[in-house]
Amino acid sequence: MSVAISMILDTRRAKRQNKYPVKLRINHLRVTNYYPTVYDLSEEDYQKLSATRVSQDLQDIRDKLKKSERDAASLVARLQPFSFDVFERKFVLGNALYRQKRMKVLAVPDAEEDGYDYTPFLKKFPILKETGVKQLSLSWAYQQYIRKLVKEGRISSAVAYHCSYVSLKGFRGNVNLLEIKPAFLQAYERHAITNGLSKTTIGIYLRPLRAVFNEVIDQGLLSKDTAYPFGRKKYQIPTAKGVKKALDLEDVERIYYYECSMENSSERMARDFWLFSYFGNGMNPKDIALLRWSNLHGDYITFERAKTELSLRADPKPITVYVNEDMKAILERWGNQDRSPDNYVFPILQQGLSDLRIYDRVQNFVGLVNYWMKEILQNLGIDKKATTYVARHTFSTVLKRSGASTEFIQEALGHTSMKTTESYLDSFEKEVKKAFASNLNAFKDKDRR
Repeated sequence: MSVAISMILDTRRAKRQNKYPVKLRINHLRVTNYYPTVYDLSEEDYQKLSATRVSQDLQDIRDKLKKSERDAASLVARLQPFSFDVFERKFVLGNALYRQKRMKVLAVPDAEEDGYDYTPFLKKFPILKETGVKQLSLSWAYQQYIRKLVKEGRISSAVAYHCSYVSLKGFRGNVNLLEIKPAFLQAYERHAITNGLSKTTIGIYLRPLRAVFNEVIDQGLLSKDTAYPFGRKKYQIPTAKGVKKALDLEDVERIYYYECSMENSSERMARDFWLFSYFGNGMNPKDIALLRWSNLHGDYITFERAKTELSLRADPKPITVYVNEDMKAILERWGNQDRSPDNYVFPILQQGLSDLRIYDRVQNFVGLVNYWMKEILQNLGIDKKATTYVARHTFSTVLKRSGASTEFIQEALGHTSMKTTESYLDSFEKEVKKAFASNLNAFKDKDRR
């Protein structure tokens, strides 16, 4: 059955200053629903909307109303069969052009209703304790997303999202998502910089917000056209480029030959695991911790990155690492003696740990490696960082300097996007440009004759 759509001036009841609400009228199966827009116009101004020449203000209103009518018609054409409830959820709810006060809101299950026990996570994620949060509020949106991450076992991501939430809520409280416009985000960025946050950290906090918006839009609770604050000509999340994270090969050499204290096993373990990551395609700490003996096949380790396991489930991309003699020595020195296929390679984890305990163990492992690597570099007189993250960047940069293609490095690192790999190599590319630029004035080094 056909659906009639029109934008009308509802003159049944006058408002202040003899104005009337402009409404979207939908008629289907002899049922008519009206959806009030944010505009109230006099009958005279409403008639002017069809004139050739109108004021700039009325022209802006006319353009927005016409676009909204077209968008509504486009959605209705895709809704087969048509449903007022679905139309309201997908088009009107969360649409800044329409008044929201009397809109019906779909019930959202709370923590008890979704059947998952969040009790072990309440201390790490206080947002999960919040009750009675309003739909489309900042707290509501982040709470839904963090619940999903927790249920998927993505604790590290949940921690990142919770940090993002705390920072944003600390700015202007539990605002409605419709209040988060480009101007809001620009003000947040200025506020964050004033309080000592770097652009890198601001980006880390705002990318989760963007993902939260996309999730709510996918649920049909917000309109991307009217409520999405990110993108071209809107707000663009800042990125910090060109910060060198990789060590030089000479630094790696000094770390490799560093004489660890015989009395300090933690120092040697940290150095060994840093080198294991460096030699092992820049393997990150969680993947090292999750290695099982079944991942070893002769001179090779084959594994899937924990970070991309869910997103690549339909088309997994295993990473293959050649195990050199140094890695074999580290396996012998620190590996579990029980080499049953299902047993972990290293005693970082144990069988039967919860996702939360695995996260905590990996964080402790990272902290130990980073602490002792800092001590080692201080002892060597190297004024640089050598975190587990730096090991990954160093692997990729050394490969690039040796002539490996970016495509090969992308595969070795297990990146799903070439853009990510290029960001790893950004500082290297700047070094190359600097080296080439120095050739342009090489004549200055020659003796003038």
